[in-house]
Amino acid sequence: MTLPIEAALGPLHAALSQGNVAVLAAPPGAGKTTVVPLSLLDADWLGGRRILVLEPRRLAARAAADRMAATLAESSGQTVGYRTRLQSRIGPRTRIEVVTEGVFTRMILDDPGLEGIGAVLFDEFHERSMDADLGLALARDSQALLREDLRLVVMSATLDIAGVSRLLGDAPVVEAEGRAHPVETIHLGRDPAERIEDAMARACLKALGEQTGSILAFLPGQGEIHRVAGMVRDRLRLPGVDVVPLYGALDKVAQDQAIEPAPPGRRKLVLATSVAETSLTINGVRVVIDSGLSRVPRFDPSSGLTRLVTVKVSRSSAEQRRGRAGRTEPGVCYRLWDEEMTRGLVAHQRPEILETDLTGLALDLARWGARSVEGLALLDPPPAGAFAEARAVLTRLGALDEAGQLTDHGRRLAALPLSPRLSHLLAVAADAGHGELGAQIAAILSEPGLGGREVDLRDRLGNFARDRSPRAMDARKLVVRWCRMAGGRESVGEGADEGSMVASAFPERIARARGKPGEFQLASGRGCFLDPTDSLAKEPWLAVAELGGGEARDRIRLAVPLNPEGLGEMLTVEERLAREPSGKLMLRRVRRLGAIVVDDRLVGAPNREQINAALKAQVETEGLQGLAWGERSGALRARLAFLHALDPDWPDVSEAALTSSIEVWLWPLLEGVQALEQIGDVALEQGLRGLIPWDRQRMLDELAPARLMTPLGSVAIDYAAEGGPRVDIRVQELFGVTRHPTVADGRVPLTLALLSPARRPIQITADLPSFWKGSWSAVRAEMRGRYPRHPWPENPAEAAPTSRAKPRET
Repeated sequence: MTLPIEAALGPLHAALSQGNVAVLAAPPGAGKTTVVPLSLLDADWLGGRRILVLEPRRLAARAAADRMAATLAESSGQTVGYRTRLQSRIGPRTRIEVVTEGVFTRMILDDPGLEGIGAVLFDEFHERSMDADLGLALARDSQALLREDLRLVVMSATLDIAGVSRLLGDAPVVEAEGRAHPVETIHLGRDPAERIEDAMARACLKALGEQTGSILAFLPGQGEIHRVAGMVRDRLRLPGVDVVPLYGALDKVAQDQAIEPAPPGRRKLVLATSVAETSLTINGVRVVIDSGLSRVPRFDPSSGLTRLVTVKVSRSSAEQRRGRAGRTEPGVCYRLWDEEMTRGLVAHQRPEILETDLTGLALDLARWGARSVEGLALLDPPPAGAFAEARAVLTRLGALDEAGQLTDHGRRLAALPLSPRLSHLLAVAADAGHGELGAQIAAILSEPGLGGREVDLRDRLGNFARDRSPRAMDARKLVVRWCRMAGGRESVGEGADEGSMVASAFPERIARARGKPGEFQLASGRGCFLDPTDSLAKEPWLAVAELGGGEARDRIRLAVPLNPEGLGEMLTVEERLAREPSGKLMLRRVRRLGAIVVDDRLVGAPNREQINAALKAQVETEGLQGLAWGERSGALRARLAFLHALDPDWPDVSEAALTSSIEVWLWPLLEGVQALEQIGDVALEQGLRGLIPWDRQRMLDELAPARLMTPLGSVAIDYAAEGGPRVDIRVQELFGVTRHPTVADGRVPLTLALLSPARRPIQITADLPSFWKGSWSAVRAEMRGRYPRHPWPENPAEAAPTSRAKPRET
């Protein structure tokens, strides 16, 4: 049978013979995943080297490899193999390796030259996972610096083709037609108040009664799948229907049952997550039921948590799902929303790099030798704030030093195939002689569902030890490998402390009980809770590994008791001054873990050194706002800020600059005081003057005088005013002034707020002579009737200044 992609093979081969990049646009069902890699095996430029095909999911990687192997009348592990984190079927004859995107990132970080690899094909790139974006950026770097002969092909069903082409240096674009049979779309709608499970179960029963063939139904998650399966089985009256789930955490046997054709005389209802949107071909499906929902991870930088959020699908995803019904014959797609709602869906889901935790990306880039994302071939750079916070987390884990360079510990974490936090957990556990336990915890935290759903981590560890399923057996092999990579012993060992291991990876999730059973406060300051009947609800301290729930308060999903005696190195100690009702000064010592106050007690009368240290700590914690800034110190600070803006050789008196130089100008003022409020206005002014170089002391009054000299005296200049230095003055006091006053050696005119006798503004000007010649006459006409006892001469430039009113007539 001829596939649509075959018409595009000639142009694609020509593009790769003439250059080293290409973009292949082909709709679902065209055959790109399995046909293109096999067609490139005999290309002259490949020279017998291997081809890597990247897939976003393990299930898709294994299925693609199995289909290609079957095309060659082989099994996976011969000419075609696959490699995921849990499984590998690669042999000495393997020429095509189908790997998950995360596995490829590890491969290229370990071997930037990709020795023995001739081509990398990025399949389903439109899903825009962070691993795919990063993998392509690193492959482009490798291609530019080490491997000009390396071929890169980006393959996608729906994508900004022009944008990808530009990213790859105006790569040639090859487009293929799809093979789609007509699909009838039926909008069933759904009451927003109705549970999605109820609507989906009803739709499944309706479709089974109305249509022939197997059905593929899309739901957001595993929980909904099992609830709908139970509801359908309870109500189903038709014979010959197998209800089967399909999601990533299933073992191979259950996944194969969902993918393979239904036995003769039977049909299937496959309840799937978005894992079935692309790559996978589920034989016999001619009906799709779309809930219109998917579950995606969303990282919240303010809490440091990644939450699984249920969102509406994009239009492109909805079309991908609909297309599944027309792969082999005309089909039907039922949608659980009203037709007009389709226009309101976003065109594409946001790329993962804009929504996810970036600590892994930051560590991978540090290992690659890049401290930022500048210069990398990324379609969308990550948010600057989130990337900076990710690097801050790596610094707190000891993976980066204060200069942002990778430390020895960071290199160790980067070499482990886990997230930075879990790599840190494993390294800490291995150093303590409990590497196997650390690896088991890392496996449970990184593999959803492994060990069950219990809240207590110890229960999940016990379940995992007893689990003999193929998935658990594969995970145990990983545990052994990770333990050896971390340099730890394979035995769990006595005295192991699961709580301290989890706390080392997630210190902000250490929780202390408060109030009622099940109520806790996290070190991050947020509240969280457990069911009051849970076995952990009465524990005084917990190390929390997983949280979920609302934005204000989170439900604890996975935790383990924690012994607070082991928190010593994580605690910060603050010493503050406290005054008893009698007036006696005491030293208060506070030990805290983030927002959790572990203990707070008075420790006696402080000596001078302790007083100074406590005052310094108060300033470093609260900033400069607690100082008794007054008129003199505030005015001098404003004058210096004005001069620094004109000439950076003048002292910088911004909040950040004064804080960084605090030991120079403020610490000398602490001697003899017992509270910050005792450092007065005059002392602060003296401290600021100490920042002025000696050769500029006299220039201060020349360039930024504190007061403006007028014919009748002087008036204060406000250098902090919006718009520049300003003087508020009664207009009569400037009679006779014909040159506009300036500061900064004539460079900056003062803003004059000219006031009425009642000190209300009547004009604001930066050009007094023009005011006298221009709008003065209008001002005079209005004001002379309102203030008849004050002079309003026709020619104020020649009048005598005055601050007095005319005597009252008697």
